[in-house]
Amino acid sequence: MLETPAPETATTASHDVFAPARRSAPVILASPHSGTDYPGDFVAASKLDLLSLRRSEDSFVDELFANGPAHGLPLLRARFPRAYIDPNREPFELDPAMFEDALPEYANTRSSRVAAGLGTIARVVSSGQDIYAGKLKFADAAERINRHYRPYHRSLRHLLAETRKAFGGFFLIDCHSMPSIGGPYDPDAGRQRADIILGDCFGNACGAHLAVLVSECFADMGYSVERNRPFAGGFTTRHYGRPREGLHALQIEINRGLYMDEDKIRPTDGLETLKADIDRLLTMLGGIRAADLRPG
Repeated sequence: MLETPAPETATTASHDVFAPARRSAPVILASPHSGTDYPGDFVAASKLDLLSLRRSEDSFVDELFANGPAHGLPLLRARFPRAYIDPNREPFELDPAMFEDALPEYANTRSSRVAAGLGTIARVVSSGQDIYAGKLKFADAAERINRHYRPYHRSLRHLLAETRKAFGGFFLIDCHSMPSIGGPYDPDAGRQRADIILGDCFGNACGAHLAVLVSECFADMGYSVERNRPFAGGFTTRHYGRPREGLHALQIEINRGLYMDEDKIRPTDGLETLKADIDRLLTMLGGIRAADLRPG
């Protein structure tokens, strides 16, 4: 587990960076949605109880990938919860209906994520329930962005830049989990999902050879794997992945039914089994070399 930061861990109010003693591969792990530091004023302002708010979390994903540093791979973990602010969105992807004052012109108010209520500041949790009892001020959103979103992405950019300098490129693994059944606003609403869904933005964010490597690793362990449907990758994957330059980003979505009670948000016996299998994935990723990042 990652409860106690190691000596080589950098910790802020926003996030933790768990650094390996020695980098062995051009691979970076990121867990943007597993944070559980819920501000008291946020919970008090919500219509929902804490358990309902937590259903938007990618609960325990940081624990599943906790052994990354032991395999020579750094792990970036958000401390803030997704329901509070989502780092897998543009910095100002905001719904104007949520705010009592006008948003600045640079805000993206028309994206499909905003329409679904899941912008940088979410309007709803994953079950579709409204989060807030009243309207927010833009200053509230700006404070969250400056205090949490921007520091998280600064550290991510630093990890990517130092990896590119050392290896000539990088392979970013953005680690997520998903409800076992499609939610009310998802394109697969009501349908059972695969064990693993890999998102490479239909080849625009990650080289096919690397996506296939990860897919085959999971498949060889007996997991069902799909690509890009219903999740092709979020802001992080799209923004940082440029495979023609040797800069690869792949989103991994793990079915929560494999390892947790989705109603009570508690780990099941499946967590240790899945974690052991994730370690096999980490071993494979730790063997990736700079030459593997080359296009084609």
